Amino acid sequence: MPYAMRLLESLLIADKSVYLLYSQAAQIVAQQEMGLSLPSSSREVQHQLREQYRHLPGRLQVFGRDEWFAPIASGTGVADAMVVCPCTMGTLAAIATGMSDNLIERAADVSLKEHRKLILVPRETPFSAIHLENMLKLARLGAVILPANPGFYHHPSNVQDLVDFVAARILDHLDVPHQLMARWGKDGT
Repeated sequence: MPYAMRLLESLLIADKSVYLLYSQAAQIVAQQEMGLSLPSSSREVQHQLREQYRHLPGRLQVFGRDEWFAPIASGTGVADAMVVCPCTMGTLAAIATGMSDNLIERAADVSLKEHRKLILVPRETPFSAIHLENMLKLARLGAVILPANPGFYHHPSNVQDLVDFVAARILDHLDVPHQLMARWGKDGT
């Protein structure tokens, strides 16, 4: 969940419009990993996060799992890209099979069918053969599989440096400028 929150903050800093979707599992993980309470109501979460990030220029809209009239539920919607961060193997499997039983799965399906960038950030380890087959299927369909595996060549000094590494890699794939870490070859590495 720290990766997702850092990504959200970075997108807002970059003055991007963000449609945030979250699942019931995300509520549990946010509480467990960050002590962050996400209300069940998407409007309450939107208010909470807009208040938290009110000093940032980006625009944020939050949608719940069953809000089928969200712009991202249709190919005529305006999203340029989608990131599922973190992405459980259950969600990844549902996306790989075209389930579309909730808004996250439907928005990912729309991204694939409209040939928009879809980045999936798997959170589990190790991967089973089923997980790997689903990832391979999605990679062949054009999705970017970007596991939350931080590098160490930039000599991280704390956990935030590791979180920033993964968030930076996601932002790079979104073509969003950032200052989360030095570029390769620019600091002697």
